[in-house]
Amino acid sequence: MESVSVGILSVLPPLIAIALALVTKEVIFSLMLGILSGAAIYSFTIGGGIVGIFTTTIDLTIAKVADGDNAAMIIFLALLGALVALITRAGGSKAYGAWAVRKIKTQRSAGLVTALLGILIFIDDYFNCLTVGTVMRPVTDRHQISREKLAYFIDATAAPVCIIAPISSWAASVISYYPTETGITGMQAFVGAIPMNLYAILTLFMVVYLGIRTKGDYGPMRETQRHAEQVDVVGLASGQAGQDEIVSLKTADNGKVIDLIIPVAFLVLFSVLAMLWYGGYWKPLEDGGRKTLFAAFGDTAAGYALALGAFGALFVAFLQFVPRKLISFKDFFESLNQGIKSMVGAIVILTLAWTISGVCRDLLETGRYVASVVQAASLPVALIPAIMFVVAAALSFATGTAWGTFGILIPITINICDIVAPHLSIIALSSVMAGSVFGDHCSPISDTTILSSTGAQCNHIDHVTTQIPYALTVAAVCFVSYILAGFVAPMGFAVSVLVTLPVALVLLFITLFLLPKVLNAPSR
Repeated sequence: MESVSVGILSVLPPLIAIALALVTKEVIFSLMLGILSGAAIYSFTIGGGIVGIFTTTIDLTIAKVADGDNAAMIIFLALLGALVALITRAGGSKAYGAWAVRKIKTQRSAGLVTALLGILIFIDDYFNCLTVGTVMRPVTDRHQISREKLAYFIDATAAPVCIIAPISSWAASVISYYPTETGITGMQAFVGAIPMNLYAILTLFMVVYLGIRTKGDYGPMRETQRHAEQVDVVGLASGQAGQDEIVSLKTADNGKVIDLIIPVAFLVLFSVLAMLWYGGYWKPLEDGGRKTLFAAFGDTAAGYALALGAFGALFVAFLQFVPRKLISFKDFFESLNQGIKSMVGAIVILTLAWTISGVCRDLLETGRYVASVVQAASLPVALIPAIMFVVAAALSFATGTAWGTFGILIPITINICDIVAPHLSIIALSSVMAGSVFGDHCSPISDTTILSSTGAQCNHIDHVTTQIPYALTVAAVCFVSYILAGFVAPMGFAVSVLVTLPVALVLLFITLFLLPKVLNAPSR
């Protein structure tokens, strides 16, 4: 299907989907209407008529599902659901929960351990979302951290960590979009931009802060957390939490902590090795040399690697559980089937999110329209970083993809800076990456947002509505800080970092300290 240029109408489908999702709290219904509205605009533009609306929708959905990386991600989700069910059935989760109660004794330590685990898993955001949720959900439930807050911890340590990790799938994406004619490599630009990637750094600061200050919640998150602390039933720490499809499984009484640790550890190991394998790390180059570790991660097929890693972990689980008679041969495959079923809802939402992203990117040229508006505007030079932060956030929020936003805005931003303000190139690159992650972090149709609520087994829209005030808090500080960075930039990049980053951290700390006092104060 050939794309068409429809101007401002190109932003209508994502706006419909996002507005309806926030109002109705029915994400599948909202995504479907957003997709159909985009298909209608496309069909009537090319003369396809009413029938064309539905053929366009089906054709695009099938194309997205049939896409190799997307299909691999669906398989990974299904296999991960199966692995979680098997670990639960073997008693690994139960034993881990009992161990955690003895070792992790406070809500503060549970939050900090969750944040630390999320920071440590930096290679891929999909892997981060689902692994952290699987491992930490029993612990946070027992310490009455709401599922919504767990989902925030997961989401806030997924993309924000990956975007400042040189060895990650996100780094490879940014580097691939960086113009080659600028005089520095994409890798050099990426590493140089890390200190000014304010949204990522400040978000991680906020996660640690909220882990330490357990009474620091505000807005909708405070209400869900208050409810969680009033409920004593393990596994239902939040009244808004989604139903766990596997809690009905009969659990072995003689499971051990290693029955959770070993499958998850092999999932990590096999996934990393598979990423290197698909990236050609062990394949000799034509000159007889080998790819670097970073180059292999950059060239890998993450979806394929994660699916292979999950399959390997299931094989290990079979060898670990069945011979010890924790699970019978029949129960193993019954649990596997139940675990796959538990992921159907997430797979449906993810498929629809891919489709509406395709409507925006492949059919209606939403990104090109936004980019043309930016290029046509007369931007004060010092405000370029702050303005690009807002534009990237809006585009990423509307399309649900940070990577797509990178591809659209990074070349444009660097070319603009090369012409009018070369000293702002790296700062502007940082602001585009930061804004893209912020928009992706908030968007109801973002795959990482969906996977975070899936990992926490939290209602998806509840995760979005509780997370947005926290994300907006960081974004507001970033916007002010990028204005400061733009005016300080003529003094040199090092000076910009030394001035802007401390100011941003102090400003965020003061904001986080005052907001609960102001917003949570009893009304008179």
